[in-house]
Amino acid sequence: MFRVVLSLLVMVSLSGCLSSLSGDTYSRDEARTVHQVEYATIEGLRPIVIEGSKTPIGVILGGAMGGIGGSAVGRGRGQAAATVLGAAVGAAAGAVAEEMGTRKQGDEITLRREDGSVISLVQERSPRITFKIGDRVRMLRSNGIIRVTP
Repeated sequence: MFRVVLSLLVMVSLSGCLSSLSGDTYSRDEARTVHQVEYATIEGLRPIVIEGSKTPIGVILGGAMGGIGGSAVGRGRGQAAATVLGAAVGAAAGAVAEEMGTRKQGDEITLRREDGSVISLVQERSPRITFKIGDRVRMLRSNGIIRVTP
C-alpha cells in the first residue's frame, strides 16, 4: 500500500512539470488555429513567481501517507490518535508540497503597442527565450490567450 501511495505522489509531482505557461509552449487545442499578430515594444520586465496548483490531490496523498505513518505508532487509543494526527499533518504537508512543487518562474511584461496603449501580461519564463527592455516583440492572441514571442 505504501508503495502505491508513494508512486501516486511521485506521478502527481511530475505531472506539475508537464504543463507550461511560457510563450513558446502551445496546448493541443491551440495547434492549427488562427492567431492574431500584433507588434509591441517591451517597456518593463519584472521577475515574478506563478503560484503552484492547489488541488485536492496533494492533500489526499499527503493525508494518506501521514495516516499510514501514524498508524505504525503505538497501540489502542494512542495508535488511533497518532493515525489521525499523522493524517492531518500529512494532508497539510501534501498541500504545501504540491503548491511548491508546481510553482513556476515568470515575467510580468509591460508592452507599448503600436497604437500607443500600454498593457501588461504575465507569462512563464522559458530557457529558450530571453527578453530585454526595448525589444520589439510579437503578441499572439487566440481565444483570449495572449503570448509574447521574439
